[in-house]
Amino acid sequence: MKLLSYLLSPIFAIVFFTLLMIFHPLQWVGLKLFGYKGHKFIVDLMVFSIEKSLLFLGIIVRFKNNFEIPKDASIIFVANHQSLFDIPSLGFHLRKFHPKFVSKIELGKGIPSVSFNLRHGGAALIDRKDSRQALTELASFAKKINKNKWSAVIFPEGTRSRNGKPKPFSVNGLKMITKYNQDGYIVPVTVNNSWKVFKYGKYPFGIGSPITFTTHKPIKIDSLPFEDLIKETESQIISQIK
Repeated sequence: MKLLSYLLSPIFAIVFFTLLMIFHPLQWVGLKLFGYKGHKFIVDLMVFSIEKSLLFLGIIVRFKNNFEIPKDASIIFVANHQSLFDIPSLGFHLRKFHPKFVSKIELGKGIPSVSFNLRHGGAALIDRKDSRQALTELASFAKKINKNKWSAVIFPEGTRSRNGKPKPFSVNGLKMITKYNQDGYIVPVTVNNSWKVFKYGKYPFGIGSPITFTTHKPIKIDSLPFEDLIKETESQIISQIK
């Protein structure tokens, strides 16, 4: 299996980086000519293409949603984090909710397509070494989510799990976002198997393991005290990790 990984990995890498290079100028054109809607249309195409590029590794992505997610309300999607490939799939399958990611500030520079989208698409770019900047950025982000009835996507573990086992949740970011979205909902999301793309390390890529995303029942933010809200959210996410 690892030998086959060495054969397929260069093909996937070429396709993946080619997509990033193609969609970088397309995002600029979409934004400059058609504003937010034009940029979002290009980003939706980009994340769809990136997800489908995983087929070169024999990886199928499945997104399971058995619940009605409220419309015309701010939504906070809270997920465990296993690899960078969590992001395009969440971006694509949740696209009608206008998902905006909470990301570390380092990703806002130097990565074709990705950095442009984070800087111009409404994401929160936080400096984990500067708590004041992080809290100010999150407060501004939370207010934008509420005003526009967009959705936020946050990985409370703060970093990727490299073996699929969940890490303890850090609650500061969630606390700030919920503070300004008391009339909204948290939707827990469980991610399974995306860590296996990097089970050999950075190279070669893992092949053939389906990635699944499972949404859970939405929780009204003001229905529980914050501590209980976090416990319930974390419990739902962990309950479906395999």
